[in-house]
Amino acid sequence: MIKLDEIERALSLERFNRYVEWAAGDRSRALELYTLNARLSEALYISLQMLEVALRNRIHIVMTAVRHEQWFMDDGLLAVNHQRQQLSQAIADIRDDGKPVTAGRIVAALTFSFWTSMVSPTYEQLWQTTLHRVARRENGKGLRRKDFSAPLKPIRTLRNRIAHHEPILQWNLPQHHANMLTLTGWLSPAAAAWVQATSRFDSVYPAERIVLNQPSGPISLE
Repeated sequence: MIKLDEIERALSLERFNRYVEWAAGDRSRALELYTLNARLSEALYISLQMLEVALRNRIHIVMTAVRHEQWFMDDGLLAVNHQRQQLSQAIADIRDDGKPVTAGRIVAALTFSFWTSMVSPTYEQLWQTTLHRVARRENGKGLRRKDFSAPLKPIRTLRNRIAHHEPILQWNLPQHHANMLTLTGWLSPAAAAWVQATSRFDSVYPAERIVLNQPSGPISLE
């Protein structure tokens, strides 16, 4: 039998209190909400994972074709400071592991924020000349950079919240999940089809509306 008080101690009051507030003080309901949050976080993993992998590989393939396999080492190409820091750290980590520093290992070691930055406003010119090739709509038409980056930005934030075990129930998860599928489809229709066949999100997300109480009024879904 699950002992609620021991679960609360394991989670910490600070973490669990958000769910207690959402449950209007009902601690059993709070645990149900925490459990649902965990299950939905798990259910979103496949969609997030494929989007991240497809994005980094498409960018790498396009940039390699136009420049060379280690394009990210070109002077002046990386215009965002944290990207340069992440590149240096990735190379250092590979060396610390005693492995050869190859382009493939570097690409795999770079974080999601590195790749999402490649479609930020800083790289508008690079999108116009090169990066527009990474993705196309279902009808074959090209995309503006902001068509891709606008839904990607909150997905990155959602991904980070999941990685840090934070609450996500207040988000409009069905919409963000649909955006993940759309973006993945623009990068690779085959990858999107695999996600649709494999993801459990639709079966885990409850059919009834998730009710989250809050003293200041109803929660707005992000």
